[in-house]
This record gives sequence, C-alpha cells and structure tokens, in this order.
Amino acid sequence: MRLLVVEDEARFAHALRRGLVADGFNVEVASDGAAGLELARYGDFDAVVLDVMLPRLSGYDVVRTLRQEENWVPVLMLSAKDGEHDQADGLDVGADDYLTKPFSYVVLLARLRALLRRAPDARPTVLAAGDVRLDPATRSVTVGEQPVTLTPREFGLLEYLLRRPGRVITKIEILDHVWDAAAEVNPNAVEVYVGYLRRKLGRHLVETVRGVGYRVEP
Repeated sequence: MRLLVVEDEARFAHALRRGLVADGFNVEVASDGAAGLELARYGDFDAVVLDVMLPRLSGYDVVRTLRQEENWVPVLMLSAKDGEHDQADGLDVGADDYLTKPFSYVVLLARLRALLRRAPDARPTVLAAGDVRLDPATRSVTVGEQPVTLTPREFGLLEYLLRRPGRVITKIEILDHVWDAAAEVNPNAVEVYVGYLRRKLGRHLVETVRGVGYRVEP
C-alpha cells in the first residue's frame, strides 16, 4: 500500500520509512506541511502519516484543508503532545486516528492496518479470492490450507490486487503502489511478478485484461 509520511525530523522520518518499506509499504516522505499537502492532494496515497508540528503548515492545517477539499484519504496524526485536548483537536479537524510520540512501532502498524481496512470503504481483515487467503497482519498467504511463501514484492502485488476485487488495474497503478516511487522500474516487471504469482497461487487467479491491465475476481 502507498503511504505518505509527513515529518520534519529527518532521522525519525528515515527510520520510519525504512521500517515501513521493510513491512511491504511503498513510502514517500515530505519534510514540511506545504509539501505534504501538495503530495496528499495529487499523489493517490492509501493513507497519510502526519506529524502535527511542521514547518510552513501545521498538521492541523494540512488535514483541515484536505477535508475542506473533500479529500478523504485516511490520516494518522503523530504528535509529541499527549493532552486530551490536543488529541481531540486532531480528530476534530478531520484526522482518523492520533498517536502520541514516543510510540510502539508495532502499534503504529496495527493502527495503519485498521485505517486501511475501514476507509474509504469497509475492508476485511483477511483478503480472499477463490481459495487464496492473505492476512496483512501476519503477512501470511495460503492456498486452501497450504501456506505459500511469497517475496515482499509478490506479497505487495497480491495485496494490492486483492484490495480492489473486480477492478481492472493498470501497470502504471501497480508500479506506483507496489514499487518504490524513487526507483526506475520497467513496466514489464509487473508482467514478471504476475507470472510468479500465477505459478505459486494458480494460473487463473490474476486475469489479464489485454491492453489495459490485470484483475482479480472476488
């Protein structure tokens, strides 16, 4: 899933990005509120991790502007302020969740998974198509009752497709959400990884829509 992290503390942002990438997310980082707002407007992210205290625009201003523009991307706010009124302010301006620094990385992941499940539409805890099951929390995949080992890239591709059942997804969409935004990747890499999934999970799981992209039926 594609995440935007808006955080001005460079070391913290780097550590957070490194951890999230290792857990299969595609992460872009902005170091101030104005840059974060522009990316959130046009970047097609699945969720935003947003610090409160930022240069140029505060996190409150960023999320307030997004909601005024009817942009409903899920927002998890981070703040060193742990007062009840601070948390209430964040939620009142439109954030979906609020996490106080310092926090457990495990809790951050759980909060992100919860946001991705419920917004913008309700999403199941375990994703499925046919006899294939994917559990984002345990990062496990089974076919029937048999566990299947996937690489992080294969897992990310399968999760992205399963979260959009019945939709035709283009190669460019897949590259934007599954591959690192900073990397130059040939679109043919998508075909290669779809082939890997078919060999491991069954050749009929991912349908090719010729000239357009790929689709997984629910």
